[in-house]
Amino acid sequence: MTVLREYADALGLLDATDQPYDEVVGPDGTLRPAWKPMAETAVSITPATLSRIGHDVERFLADDGVTYLRPGAKPEPWRLDPVPLVIDPAQWRILEVGLAQRAELLNAILVDLYGPQRLLADGIVPAAVVFGHQGFHRVVARASNHDPRPLVLAATDLGRTPDGEWRVLADRTQAPSGIGYAMENRRVISRVLPELHRDAGLHRMEPYFAALRSALLESAPGDQADPRVVVLSPGTHSETAYDQAFLASTLGFPLVQGADLTVRNGEVLMRGHGDRLERVDVILRRVDATWSDPLELRGDSQLGVAGLIEAVRRGNVRVVNGFGAGVLENPGLVPYLPAASEALLGEPLRLGSIGTWWCGDPGQRPEVERRLAAGDLVVRTLEGAIVTGTPEELRARIAADPYRYVGQEQITLSQAPTWAEGHGAVGRPLTLRTFSLRYGSAYRPLVGGLASVRADETGLPPCSKDVWVLKESPQDADQGLADVLPMTHTRSVTVLVPRALEDMFWSGRYAERAEDLIRLILATHVLAEDFRTRPRTSGGISLEVMLSALDRLAGHGQADADIDAEFRSMLLDADRPGSAAQSLAGMRQAFSGVRDQLSPDMWRIFSSTDRAAEELRVNPHSLQIAESGAEMLHGILAMQGIVASMIRDEGYHSIRLGRFLERAMQICQLLRATTTVRRGLEVDRAVLNAVLASAESAVTHRRRYRGYVRTGGVLDLLIMDRDNPRSLAFCLDELRLHLTKLPGSTGSSRPERLLDDITDMLDRTEVAGLVAIGGVGRPNLESFLDQVHAQLVRLADAITDVHFATGPAPQPLNALSAQSLT
Repeated sequence: MTVLREYADALGLLDATDQPYDEVVGPDGTLRPAWKPMAETAVSITPATLSRIGHDVERFLADDGVTYLRPGAKPEPWRLDPVPLVIDPAQWRILEVGLAQRAELLNAILVDLYGPQRLLADGIVPAAVVFGHQGFHRVVARASNHDPRPLVLAATDLGRTPDGEWRVLADRTQAPSGIGYAMENRRVISRVLPELHRDAGLHRMEPYFAALRSALLESAPGDQADPRVVVLSPGTHSETAYDQAFLASTLGFPLVQGADLTVRNGEVLMRGHGDRLERVDVILRRVDATWSDPLELRGDSQLGVAGLIEAVRRGNVRVVNGFGAGVLENPGLVPYLPAASEALLGEPLRLGSIGTWWCGDPGQRPEVERRLAAGDLVVRTLEGAIVTGTPEELRARIAADPYRYVGQEQITLSQAPTWAEGHGAVGRPLTLRTFSLRYGSAYRPLVGGLASVRADETGLPPCSKDVWVLKESPQDADQGLADVLPMTHTRSVTVLVPRALEDMFWSGRYAERAEDLIRLILATHVLAEDFRTRPRTSGGISLEVMLSALDRLAGHGQADADIDAEFRSMLLDADRPGSAAQSLAGMRQAFSGVRDQLSPDMWRIFSSTDRAAEELRVNPHSLQIAESGAEMLHGILAMQGIVASMIRDEGYHSIRLGRFLERAMQICQLLRATTTVRRGLEVDRAVLNAVLASAESAVTHRRRYRGYVRTGGVLDLLIMDRDNPRSLAFCLDELRLHLTKLPGSTGSSRPERLLDDITDMLDRTEVAGLVAIGGVGRPNLESFLDQVHAQLVRLADAITDVHFATGPAPQPLNALSAQSLT
C-alpha cells in the first residue's frame, strides 16, 4: 500500500459531512486537479520511501543550519514536511488578484492614516480602533513624513474553509518574515523529491528575490547611483534570525544591528573601522517599529538607532516597511476593510477575511456575545493576542473595556497529509502565508509561499510545507517576471562593521580552542586505553600528567567521575568552561552574527559535529569517545578549507588572527602543563609523545629526530620552528601578517607593539636555556611560557580595543535619565 492510497482510503471511511477540505484528496476519493499531473509519481511513493525522505529532509536542514527560536527557548531545528502543498493555476489566479488588491488597499490605508485621515474623518473607520492600537505611532503622523509607498513588502496569512474558499486570517506588515524559510523549503524539497519536482512544472522562486533586490534599490531616496541597502536585525536571539540572515545573504546586503548604525546630521551611517562611516540609503527593517528609535519611541530599547525617525523625516533614508505599518496588523480594522476598499480604491474587496467583530461597535458587540455562548469564537486584543478565560470572564473583560477587544470566528481549516514517523500520513490543519511585493508600479504576490501545519490533538509538533503553484504552460515565465527591472552594475565597496569583525575573530578563537582540546583528548584517550588500570606504571603516571593538562584547559569536572565520564563531559557539556562543546557553541554563536558573510558550507560543520555528539550520547562504549572525537575534529578541520576559500577581506584576516592567537595561547598552556617538570625518562618520553600527537607534530618530529624524543627537540619544534604551523614562532609570524591587514594597523599601534615585544622575547630565547634544570623542574621554561601567555592575553585585549571597539555599548535612554537624577 502506498502512502497516498492509504491516506485516501482512511479518509473514505470517515463521515464526509464532518470533514474539512482536504488539499490532496477530493470528496470522491480521487486526487485534486493540482496533483493529477504528478499522479503516477506521487501515488507510487511508499511509507518506506517517505520515511527515508523525511530523514533526508532533517539532515539537509541540519546541514544548512536552519533553526527557529521560540521566545524564551533555545534554537530548535526547523521542521519541514516532505509532502508539499500544491495549488493549481486556476485557483492561484483568483488568489493572486485578491492578494495584489489587498496589498494595494493596505498601502492606501497606511498613507491615509498617517496623512489626510479621510477614513477617520468620514467615519468609515472608528478613530478608537486606530488610536487604541499600539502600532499607531503619532510621531510619524505628519505631513512632512508623507510617503506614497510606505508598504513595500506585505504578508498575508490564509486559511481554507470547508467549502474550499480561502479566507484571510491575518495581515503581516510590521516586519513580515518567512520568505527565507519558504526559499529554504523549496531548496530541500527539490533535492529529496527530484522526480516529483520535475513532473510538477511549478514556478521557481529565484526571480522573486531578484525583484525584491531591485525593489529595495529603487526605494532609495533621491537619485543615488549606488544606493546602500542594509537589513536591520534585532540580533542572533531573534525568533527568525535565520530568515533575516538568509534574506541578507541572498540579496547581497549587509546584515546589521542597531549598534552598527548611527545618525549624524540627519543621515544614517554604518560604522566602519575607526572613524570610517558609510551612508545608508535603505533599511529593510526586521526590528519592530516600537524598538527602532529610542529617541522618539521606546527609550529602553537597545535594538534601534537613535535619531532614525528624524532621518526618515528629512528624506535621507527609506525604511522598509515604513514606521507605523504595524497598525495594519490590527484585527479591529478587519470589519471595516470592505468599506475602506470602496472609499480608497473604488472597488469591492475581492479576498474576504474570517468573520471579525469589534466590541467597541454597539452594532457588532451582540454578535460577539452570541458567539461566546456558542463557543465558536476567539477573543483577541487589538494587538492580536488571544485572550483566554471562561465565557463569563471574557464577557466581564469586554464589558469593562470593549474598545480593546475583537471577536473572531473559529473556522475549520483545510487539511493535508503530513508525514509523521510511526503514524504514517496524518491529515492535519494548515495555513498559508503569502507575500506581496511592490515592484514597479504594482504589487506582485510571490507565486508560492510558506505553509504551516498546526499542532492538533495528535500531539505532533507544528511544521512547515513547501508551496507549489503549477504553471499553466511550461513556457510561462517564472513568477510571471520575464525581466527584472535593471539594477546598478556599479561595484559596491564592501564594509564590515566592527561587530562583524569581532564575531569572526572569536569564531577563529573558538574553532582553534575546540580543535586543540579535542586533539589533546584523543591523545590522552590512547594512553587511557592502555594504562587506566595500571596507575603506578610509567604509562599510568603519564596518563595523570595528560589528564592534568586537560584539567588546565577545560577545568576539573566531578570529583568522583571516571576517566571516560571526564572525556565525555569535555566533549559534550556546553556548560563546562573550556569544553569542546562550549567552544563549538561559541563558534556557532559567533558565526550566527555574520551568517550573511559566510558560505552555506560552514553550517555543515555544525551538522557533522552535532551528529558525532549525538552518537557519543547514545553509545556507552569507550571506543565511541575516540570515534566521535575524531568526527568532531574532522568537522572543525573542514572550517579551515572553507575559510581558505574566502575572499581576503577584513573578515578573513580577523578569523585567521583569532585562530593563530588562540593557537599560540594553547601551545603555552599545553607545554606549561606537561614539560616544566621532570618525572623520569620513561614518563617524560610518553608525555612528550602525547604532546606531539596532540600538536599534530609527531610525524615531523619522527622524521627529523628518527624517533629520539627529548624535551629540547620537542621545544625546538613547538616553540622555535618558523616552518612548523603548530609552533609559537609560526603563530607570531601569522599574527603579524593578518594584523597588518586590518584597518587601523599603522606599524606602531598598540597590538603591533605588543606583538613586537613577544617576538623580541622569542628571538632572545634559546632552547638550551629553556631545558635547563633547576631542582625537579625547568624554571626558565616555566617563566618564559607564563610571560608569553600573559603578553598574548594583553595582545588579545589590545586587538579588541583598537580594531573592534566602537565606543560604549548602547544603554537605555531612560536608564541614563535615571542616572542623571541621582
